[in-house]
Amino acid sequence: MASEYRFDYRKAKRNRFAAKMKNEPLVVLIEPDIAKVFTSSDQVNKALRALISAMPEKKVLAGK
Repeated sequence: MASEYRFDYRKAKRNRFAAKMKNEPLVVLIEPDIAKVFTSSDQVNKALRALISAMPEKKVLAGK
């Protein structure tokens, strides 16, 4: 590997913007054929919540 690609992780700093992004909405790209059916984020969220409610519950892992 070329020397310019070597990274010293000991000098790395925490992401100062991570805390601000914690509660921000997640942006997801959907395929054009799906976008024709769901024309708003409310429609997508309603469909996903219906799907989630139909799924069997999973145990939440500690720390997640």
